Amino acid sequence: MSDTFLDKAYNTAGIAATRDLYSRWAASYEAEVSQNGYATPRRCAEALQAVTLDFDAPILDFGCGTGLSGLALSMAGFSTIDGIDLTQGMLDRAGEKQLYRNLSLSDPDVPFPVRRGDYAAISAIGVIGAGAAPIDVFDMLLGALGTGGKFVLSFNDSTLKIPAFEQRLYASVSCKSAILLSENYGDHLPGINMKSKVYVLEKT
Repeated sequence: MSDTFLDKAYNTAGIAATRDLYSRWAASYEAEVSQNGYATPRRCAEALQAVTLDFDAPILDFGCGTGLSGLALSMAGFSTIDGIDLTQGMLDRAGEKQLYRNLSLSDPDVPFPVRRGDYAAISAIGVIGAGAAPIDVFDMLLGALGTGGKFVLSFNDSTLKIPAFEQRLYASVSCKSAILLSENYGDHLPGINMKSKVYVLEKT
């Protein structure tokens, strides 16, 4: 396929480069991923829906981008969603959807502005992995949940090729920091023949 932002996404490294890429991609992001059948937001939202009783409890959509993840969560019945993202251009487009209670710009240079237990669930849909957030973000988000909080996230094929990502997730289960409620491998971007694995964890 031609050289697109999607081609570049999985080979970008570092916060500054990632922010620059997604800032330039904001205007065309939804069209490009939709053209390729972006399926992971719906899969993550449905996986979280399956283990949720209170759909009014607040959710943090971490790395919300233009709001496709928030839209999937809303369609799955979740009503109180906050979003946070690295780039203002993406947040501006997320705000246009009028799905979020609050939207915030993240700053990697300051402490994570979420207290433990603020959210009943946190989503990181297509956020942690190759060309995106480092594995340390997994620990940060899991640590921000109170006991019983749910964490839904996905690793795409590019990320699954790097053992450290799944190793960190499974280590959190082995040391009893979390319970693995579900994992499922399926479509991510069928247009480029890429799949992803979706996980739901419960904080212990």
